[in-house]
Amino acid sequence: MSENVIEVKNIIRDFKLGQETVHVLKGINLDIKKGDYVALMGPSGSGKSTFMNLLGCLDTPTSGEYLLNGTAVSSLNDNQLADIRNSEIGFVFQTFNLLPRTTALDNVALPMVYAGKSKKDRHARASEVLKSVGLEDRMDHKPNQLSGGQRQRVAVARALVNKPSIILADEPTGNLDSKTSVEIMALFDEIHANGNTVILVTHEEDIAEHAHRVIRLRDGLIESDIRNPK
Repeated sequence: MSENVIEVKNIIRDFKLGQETVHVLKGINLDIKKGDYVALMGPSGSGKSTFMNLLGCLDTPTSGEYLLNGTAVSSLNDNQLADIRNSEIGFVFQTFNLLPRTTALDNVALPMVYAGKSKKDRHARASEVLKSVGLEDRMDHKPNQLSGGQRQRVAVARALVNKPSIILADEPTGNLDSKTSVEIMALFDEIHANGNTVILVTHEEDIAEHAHRVIRLRDGLIESDIRNPK
């Protein structure tokens, strides 16, 4: 069994715009080991959002191979991709993406609905994860009754609920003030310390400093890949 949770081999992603073909990713090779803590950086237009969508199984490459825990993701159909997204990847977005009329508990339990778990199991696991992110007294609150930081904690708990292989966070502090950003990053550090593989997409150097490996993209290629930059 490979110790790599992610293996990317010569990934190319082109987009057709009318008659034109735009080459966004131009042959990326990358391995990420279980338990890695990675920051993915790059200027606008570098391809990092496209690459994150591929890693998150929200898109498939034009050519090349992507293995997630040994499964060749590039060859899966839409239903299989949805299953992998739900079981293997925990997403945390800048905009939280919570259901507004639903309690914190039910927002966190949602991925388990798709996984076919019973209501009792869903609520037990969602309660456990909300406690782990310090929100045991906010389980019955709806998003509009929570601060930005608390909403992001709910989103983090939801990402963890199915015990995924990787946590993929896209600008997770982008909508938060600096004090709350520090708290959320402390939470990611703790999640990593508990054995999770964490991939952060960020343009902020101070956020990237939390990672143990910083990968920079430029013009659709990996420009640098530095481990332990601290």
